[in-house]
Amino acid sequence: MTKSLPLRPEASTSSLRNLQQREPLSTSSFQSSSRAVSQIKAEAFTEPFLSFITENPTVFHAVAHFSKRLESHGFVKLSERDLWTNKLKKGGKYFFDRNGSGMIAFVVGSNYTPGNGCAIIASHIDALTTKVKPISTKPTALGYVQLGIANYGGALSNLWMDRDLGIGGRVLVKDGKTGKIETRLVKLGWPIARIPSLAPHFGMSAEGQPNRETRMVPIIGLDNSDMGAKAVDEKKSLAVLGGAGTFADTQPERLVKAIAGEMGIQDYSSIFNWELEVFDTQPAQLGGLDKEFIFAGRIDDKLCTFSAMEALIASISDSSATRGGGSTEDDSSVVKMVFASDDEEVGSLLRQGARSNFMTSAVERICEAFSGDKYGPSLLSQTYANSFLISADVSHAFNPNYSDVYLHDHAPRLNVGVAVQADPNAHTTTDAISTAFLQRVAEKSDSILQVFQIRNDSRSGGTIGPMSSAMTGMRAIDAGLPQLSMHSIRACIGDKDPGLGVKLFKGFFDHFEEIDKEFV
Repeated sequence: MTKSLPLRPEASTSSLRNLQQREPLSTSSFQSSSRAVSQIKAEAFTEPFLSFITENPTVFHAVAHFSKRLESHGFVKLSERDLWTNKLKKGGKYFFDRNGSGMIAFVVGSNYTPGNGCAIIASHIDALTTKVKPISTKPTALGYVQLGIANYGGALSNLWMDRDLGIGGRVLVKDGKTGKIETRLVKLGWPIARIPSLAPHFGMSAEGQPNRETRMVPIIGLDNSDMGAKAVDEKKSLAVLGGAGTFADTQPERLVKAIAGEMGIQDYSSIFNWELEVFDTQPAQLGGLDKEFIFAGRIDDKLCTFSAMEALIASISDSSATRGGGSTEDDSSVVKMVFASDDEEVGSLLRQGARSNFMTSAVERICEAFSGDKYGPSLLSQTYANSFLISADVSHAFNPNYSDVYLHDHAPRLNVGVAVQADPNAHTTTDAISTAFLQRVAEKSDSILQVFQIRNDSRSGGTIGPMSSAMTGMRAIDAGLPQLSMHSIRACIGDKDPGLGVKLFKGFFDHFEEIDKEFV
């Protein structure tokens, strides 16, 4: 029998049994009363997570979703192009995005003093996907209209074949009256593409991983006008749509029409550019005999980002509620922060990635805003030394069909809790100190920690943890929720896992200061 190793030794069989018991979903209580999150069962976050994953298929939609959610809880949006020194206040709640594809939310405790630490949860909000090429028009192939796409990260495996694929992302549109170029989001409400597989009757050509450039090209429509049977009225020159040399001139005509129609655009030449993803349209849904699974796409790693953002909102709501009087300020003496980075799946090297100054510049500007003339390298180093970072990225759950590839005492289960990720070769940032710190968080938040480490004869993946802790010197740990089928177009988690993540991460924000004092 496979057993995962709890890092909370007093966790008993009965506690695990209680954790498995299902309670009725309570979406209304989740939406109406964030201050009661500490009493809400993990199941309360199941339906909100399903909706989030289904309704926000691209990285741009995910950032927009969290932006609206934070604003609804009193967070103020900042711009990196402005000075922050006169904008930040103690007790304030803020967020900002970079490139529309990464974001940071933070709360300055009402008792904050410069040099105090930051409690940070850093995840990545991007997921394996495919992106429309800059020039996506392809020659019609015996009646099939195709779309030029490129794989992002490890996408476009044969698992993407025969799926109902949708399209969405951001479109840059020039306002005809003001001349300003604005960014607008779009997603078509139906599957527009499919990558057809080859029947096994064709022999070896149907075996193995198909060539991603030549045999993984989606079909998006039919056009048999070349047969001369009849004229096709809608086969017009793109010069009519946008004019020669315009962006529309480089894209499939009917795709331009579909995107413009969805956005209410009359003048196709006003479309300056776009950045579109092609994604699986099947909704996230519950599965299993007792609906104890969640089957969904894009779990890695919108899951940990979701849990971290909801934990921050819940922590602030509970903190303010303890004092009464209607105050919405956090009464801690630290900065609580969630960093949702982009580009993790391709190396984190862009300006919105974790290797950039995205997170560090936020910490620096916060320190500067409250330290005045005392700000400098020494104060910033003190801040980092007093801080702690959870690198929250999904981990591997035990797969019963491949039990031989796991260490059986390092094999996390679904619906149990977050898994600490250990690696002796520094692919993760976990060490004894950071593990003990998070173990204390788990004890105070009534959570169970699991642990994952890969076998010596396998290759470990990487996270943003080592790069983030190395740049700052912060204490740090890698810990994330376990999932099955990582890097597949569809993955699987437990129905309670989003809420279990919220519970532990909220405990980290709530108890960071008191636990930090326990360590010499």
